[in-house]
Amino acid sequence: MPGRLRRGWTCAHLRITLRPMPHDHHDDHPHALLPPEPALRVKALETILARKGLIDPAALDEIIDTYQNRIGPKNGAMVVARAWTDPEFRARLLENATAVVADLGFFGRQGEHVVAVENTPEVHNMVVCTLCSCYPWPLLGIPPAWYKSDAYRSRAVREPRKVLAEFGVTLPPETAVRVWDSTAEVRYLVIPMRPDGTEGLDVEQLAALVTRDSMVGTGLPKAPA
Repeated sequence: MPGRLRRGWTCAHLRITLRPMPHDHHDDHPHALLPPEPALRVKALETILARKGLIDPAALDEIIDTYQNRIGPKNGAMVVARAWTDPEFRARLLENATAVVADLGFFGRQGEHVVAVENTPEVHNMVVCTLCSCYPWPLLGIPPAWYKSDAYRSRAVREPRKVLAEFGVTLPPETAVRVWDSTAEVRYLVIPMRPDGTEGLDVEQLAALVTRDSMVGTGLPKAPA
């Protein structure tokens, strides 16, 4: 998806601009002028707002660059790696992730209240936002296009195992799948299981194995080289 389409719209923006609107089917209705594809609708709305002087495209580009390239999922990966190596930190993270990640400097917009959930051999956690695209930006950066798609948002809660299989994650039958629905008030960070064969790696080396998808629950960490 082109960078200009991945705007950091808030949940409120998305609910207002992308929610299907009832209309009387007249061709001159304003909403009839918007393309049906959500990403294209966002771009069309962005263009309109920019022309009216309500937003600054350069400022939006700076926000996107910050979250996508300078932050991205690196912060979350460091949190996970530390949880793998520090039992006390892991316990505090699972008890009150908001306070723990704030102490590390990971807070702010879209990260006001974070809950950490841990994968185990018995339970695999998976995160979705069924209403829009609530996502812990300070930890994971901007949500990927698939996370915001209607298909993922609806299917993740109905058929999570099938969705996981499409992402390449096949779980043992005895492993339960728990789906967490993010909201404007609560966002989730999945702590994936530490890969085997990583006992001698330090925190930075471990962080390099943590993928964005593994912290959403739709992927697994990389295996050590």
